Amino acid sequence: MFKALVVTKDEAGQTQAGVRELRLEDLPAGDVVVAVDYSTVNYKDGLCLGSGGGLVRNYPHVPGIDFAGTVEASDDPRYAPGDKVVLTGWRVGETHWGGYAQKARVKADWLVPLPAGLTTKQAMAIGTAGFTAMLAILALEDHGLKPGNGPVLVTGAAGGVGSVAVALLAAAGYEVAAVTGRPETEAYLRDLGASQIVAREAINETVKRPLESETWSGCIDAVGGAMMARVLGQLKYGASIASVGLAGGSGLPASVVPFLLRGVNILGIDSVLQPYARRVTAWERIARDMPKAKLDAMVNLAGLADLPRLGADILAGKIKGRAVIDVNA
Repeated sequence: MFKALVVTKDEAGQTQAGVRELRLEDLPAGDVVVAVDYSTVNYKDGLCLGSGGGLVRNYPHVPGIDFAGTVEASDDPRYAPGDKVVLTGWRVGETHWGGYAQKARVKADWLVPLPAGLTTKQAMAIGTAGFTAMLAILALEDHGLKPGNGPVLVTGAAGGVGSVAVALLAAAGYEVAAVTGRPETEAYLRDLGASQIVAREAINETVKRPLESETWSGCIDAVGGAMMARVLGQLKYGASIASVGLAGGSGLPASVVPFLLRGVNILGIDSVLQPYARRVTAWERIARDMPKAKLDAMVNLAGLADLPRLGADILAGKIKGRAVIDVNA
């Protein structure tokens, strides 16, 4: 028997989440059984812990879109008992049972070896959010971003993706401008490496002019909507914005002028279906560049029983940094 956070749905369509005991035979099919150490709380997890947000197809369901732990049994030669592994994406925690349990059974193709220099706890302090941030940095660098080109803007900077993005960019030598609507997070963001704080209200409005002063050498945007449209007109010539979220809305009330006159780019970042080689590259770069002390400063530890509350908090934008779930607490 092992513990899991299970979401059920009644005949009226109402969902309820609670900790239950399961057996190994309850787990869905897969090649590898992992003894989970840690998981995290992401925006998608908040949806899956509540109404499902259209992501969950069948109930009962175990959410948790990422986890790190130790291989317990494997039918695939790539992994053996005792191997440390990380999983993010692949619709795990959505259409396939996820990491909010002490055990998980998944396809071997979905796993990545835990990179040297990271513990399973640190890997989940990074989690899907940090993995996404690293993919965004890699994409921006592939399109010419280099330290010394000018400030890189990070929107939603106090959130999960933003926090790791700020720390990784600063550690790599970039000047970081962090956007936040919560003044109380300014000291936290500066400790992560932000050299400039931009108030959300100063940039969160519909574009007034298609082009403004060239300010940002790049941007990691977790907000979308009017803010992303505004940033497009402030990018330097040839610069790019990596789109990782839509906290401010899925619409984009923008002009094509920045694309035509400044040659700017929008780079879409998907962390769910990234190929294996790119995943390994991203995790190895994270293990190399992520300042461990700053990573520890982001972490708020919690247990399975805390998940219903944390799921509601992340949907309301109340979580700062990274909520890491110790499934064995």
